Amino acid sequence: MRTLFTRRAGFAHAVPMAIAAVSLAVSSGASAHAVVGDRVFPATLTVDDPGVGDEFDTQFGHIKAPDDDGDAMNVNTVSYEWDKLITQNLAFSIASDYVSQNDPNGGSAKGWDNITLGVKYLVYANAAHEFMASVGLESEVGGTGSKSIANAFSTFTPTVYFGKGFGDLPPQLGYLRPFAITGEIGPNLTTASSETGPNSFGWGLTLQYSLPYLQSQVKDLGLPQPFSNLFLVVEAPMSTCTAGACAGQTTGTLNPGVLWLNRYGQFGVEAQIPVNRLTGEHPGVLFDAHLYFDDIFPNSLGKPLF
Repeated sequence: MRTLFTRRAGFAHAVPMAIAAVSLAVSSGASAHAVVGDRVFPATLTVDDPGVGDEFDTQFGHIKAPDDDGDAMNVNTVSYEWDKLITQNLAFSIASDYVSQNDPNGGSAKGWDNITLGVKYLVYANAAHEFMASVGLESEVGGTGSKSIANAFSTFTPTVYFGKGFGDLPPQLGYLRPFAITGEIGPNLTTASSETGPNSFGWGLTLQYSLPYLQSQVKDLGLPQPFSNLFLVVEAPMSTCTAGACAGQTTGTLNPGVLWLNRYGQFGVEAQIPVNRLTGEHPGVLFDAHLYFDDIFPNSLGKPLF
């Protein structure tokens, strides 16, 4: 369960934090936590997928983002997230980030961000049309992180997640059937004033092309490893400020990249390209490693509690 929303007081500081926080063999014998019909939705890096599962994710990000004076500072982030199934359709999550900010104007800081707790429930799945939808609630618990990095106030983020594969297109459009889209939308509501912690609206989309789906459901092109297990992805995590001096301003990135999946987990790499000067002028990079506990330990650690 990822969040697209601002984590730091002050709009300029919120931007880098929002950016930085941010092999499944697809065959008849493979499984994963976000499967509907013949479609697998991978765990994308910045826009959460519509599935629930037992999993562990770790990520490294680097980008140059504007400080309060508009100058570029290096922001490095190492994050973790653990999701635990309570029931088959309900999961609990805990996550945080270790952030290092190197500001040329003397505002350098490092430390843990606040802990984020979440719940997510799969409400609908349609195998014939490769569609899934979930709802969730995330809360960043104010004051649980380093004072130099984390907010003193808390945030609450109710979110809707969805995913749609295009496997139901007619056969004559076969090479379009491996495409899929996923997205998430929801408000980021803070317990602070609009001056210190403005509310925002987070929204994000992904466009995916599954080479495993192409091979197994459209035409076997005989692609060798590692290409036969690749997903080509473009993510667009965005946040629009809804209160305070920044009201109406949108920040975010376009993240083209690739994901390699097998039965037990995945690796991913994406570029981060700022969409405007408010977000920054320098591209960044994200690296991700993701483990499917429900496939690695189906009868123990990855088993639902109930």
